[in-house]
This record gives sequence, C-alpha cells and structure tokens, in this order.
Amino acid sequence: MHLNPYGEYAVLLAVELCWNPPATGAELQTRCEAAGLTVDQAGTDVDVRAVTAFLARWLDVVDAPADQARADALNVLLDETSAHPRLTDHAGDGWHLHYRKMGLTVSEQVNALISVGTALHLVGRGMHRLGRCALPECRRPFADVTRNGRQRYCSHPCANRDAVRRHRARAVTAV
Repeated sequence: MHLNPYGEYAVLLAVELCWNPPATGAELQTRCEAAGLTVDQAGTDVDVRAVTAFLARWLDVVDAPADQARADALNVLLDETSAHPRLTDHAGDGWHLHYRKMGLTVSEQVNALISVGTALHLVGRGMHRLGRCALPECRRPFADVTRNGRQRYCSHPCANRDAVRRHRARAVTAV
C-alpha cells in the first residue's frame, strides 16, 4: 500500500518545520526523507532559506481569519508551487500521483508537497483544521488531525499547562 504523502503527512511536516526549522540543507533533506518524501536532489542551505520563507507565507494560511481568506492565501501558494497531477513510479516503489514537476530542488518539492497537502487536508477534514495553540505564551501552529476536529493546542503539554492554570484560577475564586 502506498501512502498519500500529500494529506496529513504534508501538513504535519509543515508544522514540524515551523516548530523546529532545519539548520542545514542536509538536515532538511534528512527530515523530509524521514517524513516519507522522496527527494530528487541533495538539500542545500539555499533550500533551507527558501523553505523558511515559504513557511512564513504558509503561516498566513494558518492565521487567516475566515475560510475564504484561507482559501485565497492557499491558492496563491498552489499557483506558485504545484503542477498538474501526473503518475510516477520511483524505481519501482509503486505508482502514485505527484502534483509537481520532476527535477525540482528540495525546497521546490517541499513547497509543492506542503501546498497541495494543506489543500487536501483542509478540503478533506475541514477548513478550520489549521490553527495556533490556544496557550497565550505558545501560539505555535498546529494541524488538527484529531477525529473530532476540535484541537485547540499544539501539544498535550500545552493543553495540560492551560488546564492547570484554569483549575488554579477556579480554586482561587472559590476561596
């Protein structure tokens, strides 16, 4: 079975790269490959800068105040990074679709993957499925892949920290 890297995996990669940006091209390449992306070339420091700049623009999609604004921001990224779908088989690993041209740099591949993956994530799960952590001192982005679609925090530690804060605030007012 060949997994579709354009859905959940792509937005989770975007979030992970936002939380912890790669320092070198080799690190970017290694992390992309660990996420299941088959890269056509070696990663470079230029790729790191290009992905970092792209992710700053991707955060505009995350931060969009309404569905139409989110769609508009994402459509700009899709126009710039993706291509018509085409069938491919990397050295016999199974036929699947690519939404990018061949021979791209690592950053161009990552940017296309994240753009298309974000689009598939939002239309498949709901336009509200990207956000920022509700913990005021955190605000890291997250992709909601939960079953119920009500994620408010980027991680369990942030959710727990906020729950403890709310509990302590109730205890103080009860006294």
